[in-house]
Amino acid sequence: MADKESPKKPIVNNSNNNSKKKKKKKRGGSKRKMTLEQTVAYKSVSEWVLLDRSNDNINNSMGVFDSVLDDFGVQCYQPKEKLVFEFHCHTTCSDGFLSPSKLVERAHQNGVKVLALTDHDTMSGIPEALEAARKFGIKIIPGVEVSTMFSARGESGPKEPVHILAYYSSCGPKNAEALEKFLCNIRDGRFIRAKNMISKLNKLKMPLKWENVIKIAGKGVAPGRLHVARAMLEAGHVENLKQAFNQYLYDGGPAYSMGSEPVSGEALELIRETGGIAVLAHPWALKNPATIIRRLKEAGLHGLEAYRSDGKLEVYSDIADAQNLLKLGGSDYHGRSGQHESEVGSVSLPVMVVHEFLKLARPIWCNAIKEILETYVKDPFDSNLQLITRFGRTKVSRGISPFKCTKEFIKQCLSTWLSKEERESTEFEAIKLELCHISIS
Repeated sequence: MADKESPKKPIVNNSNNNSKKKKKKKRGGSKRKMTLEQTVAYKSVSEWVLLDRSNDNINNSMGVFDSVLDDFGVQCYQPKEKLVFEFHCHTTCSDGFLSPSKLVERAHQNGVKVLALTDHDTMSGIPEALEAARKFGIKIIPGVEVSTMFSARGESGPKEPVHILAYYSSCGPKNAEALEKFLCNIRDGRFIRAKNMISKLNKLKMPLKWENVIKIAGKGVAPGRLHVARAMLEAGHVENLKQAFNQYLYDGGPAYSMGSEPVSGEALELIRETGGIAVLAHPWALKNPATIIRRLKEAGLHGLEAYRSDGKLEVYSDIADAQNLLKLGGSDYHGRSGQHESEVGSVSLPVMVVHEFLKLARPIWCNAIKEILETYVKDPFDSNLQLITRFGRTKVSRGISPFKCTKEFIKQCLSTWLSKEERESTEFEAIKLELCHISIS
């Protein structure tokens, strides 16, 4: 008993604890050397992120690194800044709670360097996001989350909702009219779908007014399930949004309804034809992901989401590797401010993952930009001019011709998305020469 109460014992324990703390601090403070592959990937990714801020330091191979000594006194290199990418988020233009400008501001506060805006079935929020991004130095990837239906046995088989993320270049999609018509048809179906949901809820003794759902969605916004759920919450039919989905609006639920979503293969074909990168969103929500992913790969899928805020999902990473697909991920942020929602910019994507994405995407985007500019050079009409400027706002000052402003905008697009080698290629030099001829004429 006396031994247990001896004051020496706690002193020994404190000593051990302090020793452990010191060792832990020492380990945590050491610099970990990047592998050669990681160094090359980080340099390539960071140079693309900073293309619009290119200077001699960035062009210098060590401009994006700090030189440090590791625990053994060996010189190694560490990134000068953390590159945070956000590849999946929403605004008030679909079913988000923040406007595009407010979303960009929040992303900046969270250290995001590149943000892909991926509203459901619309790209209408991208111009506002681009305008806000200029103030914060954030790069915006024009994107969209396309609602589709997958059926393993064709039209006669059971259908399952599949969402596909599409990522485009600074000039947006080529043949943009075809994509907009495609998305417009989906949005029109959302109105019919929401009305059917309201009708089903009314039959379940939970009356809702169409006017309230439209008001919640906002002017010009196609209503989705979240807008119906918010109307249910406001009417007092549910205690929270989660309950609305879990009990009534889930896929196949008592108040669920389908719209006019196209088949997944058709959407994939159009995304590829318009110069986009197609990535499967939240595959963990699918009933039979392995089969669906294999079929989508055959139809033209480029990648799938395998990273979330809580880390890499090994099962989907393994599927991606087996199917030779890109691995990506995003927060799917809506701005609900709930404890169950991931914060914008909260997904830690390894630099190697982003590097692989850009290795595939950049040549596709480069070709799309070239085709869009060639279309304008061939037919320099206002309609083709709008295709170039629709994802960027050019301010036309008094006394300055719209063409001059357009040329400056085109120059900006090229400098922020294409490397010096790409911009000075034979194809782009010919396009710039043609633009000068148009200006003279």
